[in-house]
Amino acid sequence: MASVNAQILAIDAGGTMTDTFIINDKGDFVVGKAQSTPDDESIGLLNSAHDALSYWETTVEEAFPHLAAGVYSGTAMLNRLVSRKGRRVGLIVNKGMEDFHRMGRAIQAYLGYSYSDRLHLNTHRYDPPLVPRNLTRGVTERVDLFGNVVIPLYEHEVEQTVVDLLDQQVEAIVISFLHSYRYPAHERKVRDMAKEIMKKRGMEVPVFASVDYYPLRKESHRTNTTIIEAYAADPSRETLSKIDKRIKEKGAKFDLRVMASHGGTISFQANELARTLVSGPIGGVVGAKYLGEHLGIRNIACSDIGGTSFDMALITQGDLSINTSPDMARLVLSLPLVAMDTVGAGAGSFVRIDPNFKSITLGPDSAGYRVGACNPAGCIETVTVSDCHVVLGLINPDNFLGGEVKLYPERAYRAIKEQVADPLGLTVEDAAYGVIDLLESQLRNYLESMILGKGYSPSQYVCFSYGGGGPLHTAGYTKGLGFENILVPAWAAGFSAFGCGAADFEYRYDKTLDINVSAFQQEQETSSAISELQQSWQELMEKVADEFEKNNFPRAQVKFRFYFRMQYQGQLNDLEIESPIHSLRTVQDWKELVEAFEETYGRVYAKAARSPELGYSVTGAIVRGIVEVPKPKIPEEPLSGEKPPAEAHLGVRPVYWKGKWTTADIWEMEKLKAGNRIKGFAIVESSATTFVIPPGYETYLDRHRIFHLKEPR
Repeated sequence: MASVNAQILAIDAGGTMTDTFIINDKGDFVVGKAQSTPDDESIGLLNSAHDALSYWETTVEEAFPHLAAGVYSGTAMLNRLVSRKGRRVGLIVNKGMEDFHRMGRAIQAYLGYSYSDRLHLNTHRYDPPLVPRNLTRGVTERVDLFGNVVIPLYEHEVEQTVVDLLDQQVEAIVISFLHSYRYPAHERKVRDMAKEIMKKRGMEVPVFASVDYYPLRKESHRTNTTIIEAYAADPSRETLSKIDKRIKEKGAKFDLRVMASHGGTISFQANELARTLVSGPIGGVVGAKYLGEHLGIRNIACSDIGGTSFDMALITQGDLSINTSPDMARLVLSLPLVAMDTVGAGAGSFVRIDPNFKSITLGPDSAGYRVGACNPAGCIETVTVSDCHVVLGLINPDNFLGGEVKLYPERAYRAIKEQVADPLGLTVEDAAYGVIDLLESQLRNYLESMILGKGYSPSQYVCFSYGGGGPLHTAGYTKGLGFENILVPAWAAGFSAFGCGAADFEYRYDKTLDINVSAFQQEQETSSAISELQQSWQELMEKVADEFEKNNFPRAQVKFRFYFRMQYQGQLNDLEIESPIHSLRTVQDWKELVEAFEETYGRVYAKAARSPELGYSVTGAIVRGIVEVPKPKIPEEPLSGEKPPAEAHLGVRPVYWKGKWTTADIWEMEKLKAGNRIKGFAIVESSATTFVIPPGYETYLDRHRIFHLKEPR
């Protein structure tokens, strides 16, 4: 197999594990897994790639020269932001508005809090601002919400402001003025003046004008996002550049791409790198959409359990939902983000006893790549969920990461006894089982709440379960919810990396608009509206094309898709609609846009809720540019009999389940054949994950190597 022609390298560098998904020229793929190395992510990446390529009996040095593309997703940038270890940034705003970044939005005082903590004001708090007050300066200017200059820019104040910040040894400067998305000239003038001043002083620090990156409504969101661009995203280019350099040292000839928040991939040299802030979980949702399209499944509930978090998302009628004002790290942002819910509950979550109520609490912090007290390195003292897995017999301590890391059950047992069991007056086994039961009930509540909160029912969806810890808990957190079906891909542990490999090379740019057309739609009013929207599309199309040209893709290779955001006049929320036409010229073109909006509005809400008598507001223009890239091929195997082959059975293992020790059949995942059925109690083991089939349950492996989990009736 040394001559295998590997084509695509997809990487998911999580907080605990680094997964690689490698696709060859036939669409076949292998999945590799290794512990993450936060200090130098390229080490974990190469270790994981080595693990994957071992299945093809080849090496990194032999395979990488044949690769056509590589896609990265990871948490380095988010970790830099959360840990507040970014650049020293200076901020220039309107005079009189110097405190607005520090004050933030009220929601930032309780983002990430539980429901009970949100209710009580005394629990609310603001994190320290990314830019402290002493590095914030005001310049006189004012533009109103219509884009009219009320007070001209006082240019004589700009020089002193820039000099003050440079004297404070800032490493980047951000400029954000009120309503600049309507009138960008003032921000760009300050940007150009700052560069000229630095040139005279023989200095150079990057300058970020918000209109060059996020020309969008909502000052706090826009300012936060531009600051993140300077504070965490731009410095992360160094990490990505290091990874790019290391894989090129192994023979790769491509430029690294990164998974972006909107579901496509962009170059690590892209202008708006903050779009890759939460690249990891997005890959799983994109992979679920791609797999769902192949299987003909249009409604999917995505559930991803890693070592650190539980990530959930819905795909409805084949479409991803995009949130244009998401929050991350307790900050509101202006980024197009695939709508997801995330909670700090994973296989590596810490387990503690609340000293006041003597109850078990889980997370939100975790051991990450260090696993738990069972780790032979002895670097973790606090009990984790993984320690409970080991004590209960759910995880084979000799087969963690295919045996590369040996776990010690006696260490986990001792830690659980001292920290959980004895304080609660329980046996170690009952305490460990209680932790797992509590985790799964919480995850079940989170998943059900997400679906019901969006106005749907679990019975309308097929649940996809993936992530390294997903198959361990699939039965537990889906129990009783009534999903149409529950699917666990055999490559669940590398599913986010699979999604990265399935994502298009895509750039997306957004722009805020304020176009109002009355219900009577006068011809002059309509003509003005389509002219402004068409002009915005053209402007954004040029930005998209420029990004692709940086990566040697000519405009002719780019497929452009045009979108707009619309609402009825006076409403608070708008909808994102793909335009049925790509060029606006006539009044009839406007009517087609309105019809597309009306159809979507009736589907999202109800036909009876349509209100055309209010008139229409176009609130945004969007252009997406896509270049087709090779995609992974979904496995296709001939069906064998329902009885699994004897060589797949590894024996039995004692497992503590519902208050007593019992035995579970152990199966090797890779040796199971399409068509096989396995009845619980059983555990299906792979080097990268473990799939638990509880008593009364049954699983069926289909021809695409996807397990279908059936609950007992």
